[in-house]
Amino acid sequence: MISRFALLTLVAMSIGLNAANAAEIALDIGHSLKKPGAISASGRKEFDFNVALGRVVAAELENHGLAVRLIGIDGDRDVLTDRTKQAVGATFFLSLHHDSVQPQYLKEAERFSGYSLFVSRKNPQPEASLACATRIADALLAAGMHPSLHHAEPIPGENRPLADKARGIYWFDDLIVLKTATQPAVLLESGVIVNAREEAWLASPAGRQTIARAVGAAVPECVP
Repeated sequence: MISRFALLTLVAMSIGLNAANAAEIALDIGHSLKKPGAISASGRKEFDFNVALGRVVAAELENHGLAVRLIGIDGDRDVLTDRTKQAVGATFFLSLHHDSVQPQYLKEAERFSGYSLFVSRKNPQPEASLACATRIADALLAAGMHPSLHHAEPIPGENRPLADKARGIYWFDDLIVLKTATQPAVLLESGVIVNAREEAWLASPAGRQTIARAVGAAVPECVP
């Protein structure tokens, strides 16, 4: 008959093995305190949106049994390659952002809304990156969200080739965090914060939870 001590030891070893074998997601919080990114319709910094969403997404991924390595949450990662160096060894790299439009469109920003996903063909695993972007897009669509296609417009600052128009997935081959990641990598622009109505939704608990649940449903299918 196994002793109580031996049983507890076996349980502890099992938990330790499961933790060691758990897929780990490098969750990159876009921008930093010194480089805060876009400014929203109400004057808030994109970095603050990224941090708030990142915390909810991290909790959702952990609820799905995934380990999460938060990168840039303290706002001190100004060098983009430092982010991918910190992610070495993780199973998948996901960078969280919120979107803007070109300066000439700011006065009509209410025309622009929706998420965008980016992958790089210079990533060491472009097919896996695209497959995971597809799963995330499908989950966002199932949650009632829609893609933004303004990054494909043939103007300076945009003109990104679409990998999948229906899903809002773009190729962005030279995006530093995507091409220097050592694992499959996706960048998510969660929505357009220069659109006041969309900003309000993205800043709400319901909006953040909607995005987090979609990511949490999709990412476990991306990792072994």
